[in-house]
Amino acid sequence: MKISKQAQRDARQLFRSCCASGLLDENRVRQAVTLLAEKKPRGYVEILSRLHRLVKLDVAKHTAKIENAVETSPDQQTAIKASLEKIYGTGLDVNYSINPKLIGGLRIQVGSDLYDGSVKTRLEKLQQSF
Repeated sequence: MKISKQAQRDARQLFRSCCASGLLDENRVRQAVTLLAEKKPRGYVEILSRLHRLVKLDVAKHTAKIENAVETSPDQQTAIKASLEKIYGTGLDVNYSINPKLIGGLRIQVGSDLYDGSVKTRLEKLQQSF
């Protein structure tokens, strides 16, 4: 679905108004969507779809998925979170999971950024080089 430029501008403006001190406020988003659904301005469906996309991208940008081959110790978790917050800022939601297929190392995904230091990936790259 093609979205008009005006709807894109309105959605960006609405998204910025839902942010408080650099972080997205869930209650403001809910209020904005409710008001938009009640008033139904011109192109409100386009505005809602674009706002949904912006919110989804922002949530992904503030969510870190960390996979490790073994259980991550609390000290390591604290160090990893501190390092990621230096790069991406505060308000990062960190999710840890165990993936034995990695053999060793970490795999960190924040939004569209992927940091893969796993043994599995290194072995695959080595295999492709032959």
